Amino acid sequence: MPNYPIGSVDNALRLLRLFGRQKTVRVAEAGRDIGVARSTAHRLMQMLQYHGFVSQDPDSKAYTAGPELIGMAVWLVGGLDLRTVARPIMADLVRELGETVHISVLRGSDIFFVETIETTKSLRVGSRTGMTLPAHATAAGKVLLAALDPGEVRRLLGQARLAALTGRTLTSRRDLEAHLVRVRELGYASNFGESEEEVRSVAVPVRDSGGNVRAALAISAPPSRLDEEAVAGVATVLRKGAERISAVLPA
Repeated sequence: MPNYPIGSVDNALRLLRLFGRQKTVRVAEAGRDIGVARSTAHRLMQMLQYHGFVSQDPDSKAYTAGPELIGMAVWLVGGLDLRTVARPIMADLVRELGETVHISVLRGSDIFFVETIETTKSLRVGSRTGMTLPAHATAAGKVLLAALDPGEVRRLLGQARLAALTGRTLTSRRDLEAHLVRVRELGYASNFGESEEEVRSVAVPVRDSGGNVRAALAISAPPSRLDEEAVAGVATVLRKGAERISAVLPA
């Protein structure tokens, strides 16, 4: 201990150490752990939240590690994978948008669902974690294909006609290539019943610190809760979430 410790700094650092021992921290237990009044612990948490070191769940009011703290861990140890980094941000998006959120990566001509966080609504799109779907039939897949050179897209998809999962699936390569041009222009993709009749989705790219597209962040919802007029607004919210994930992903 230094001879002249600065009390508030010492308390803030001791609070941060709590997040190395447990996933969530409440103000009352934080105060007890570091030996300060609840009001003091609350002020310290608010300052840590302001700087992005912690995040607060609006429902439970408990605090979790924030993007700045997670980002420091990524850069220092390089051991956090995409799922670990993305999950708390995805949870925030579920609360904000009220729909199921997925993060996916490209595996050949398919997308692989790395993680899903479901909404708590009774009518919802369920988890897809661990599943694969043809990239050309999904919003996430179209975002990931749009990040590739057109020649690479043709190589991945081969010469056979694209499989139709529903009557809305794009099966023409020419139509898909034209659609991917539009996805590049917009910076997001949508899917209205192309992979499953009763599922609609919006997706945006997630880039690493080098600017390379690493994954796609998407929401999925029943048709009754996602219409065409809402797509651009949803994409804007997703893009902010993707930027938060990008900020803590190594190159």
